[in-house]
Amino acid sequence: QVQLVESGGGLVQAGGSLRLSCAASGRSFSTYFMGWFRQAPGKEREFVAHSSRSGSVTYYADSVKGRFTISRDNGKNTAYLQMNSLKPEDTAVYYCAAGYWSTSYYYTARPYDTWGQGTQVTVSS
Repeated sequence: QVQLVESGGGLVQAGGSLRLSCAASGRSFSTYFMGWFRQAPGKEREFVAHSSRSGSVTYYADSVKGRFTISRDNGKNTAYLQMNSLKPEDTAVYYCAAGYWSTSYYYTARPYDTWGQGTQVTVSS
């Protein structure tokens, strides 16, 4: 079982950037595909981005496409979410998640076995 710890959240003005990190420990990180999700107050958790085990295949929610980039460094057991051109509607708690088996339905919580504790991102207008 892998354990995940997010960091890098904070307060930023609209148009700014943040990079979130997700440090993994435990089983071999490279055997897990990774996802980032977010949950705003009063809303359901939603998919943000997905990375394959190698990082060669990525998917994004339409709302962040072209602004956010998911990446990973398997040598450092860390996944990243680079967030540019941030908007107030990006304000949420961001969670990284790891999945081991099937990547089917990668845009839902279903295939992800392990979740981090979340990191708050607040974008002011």
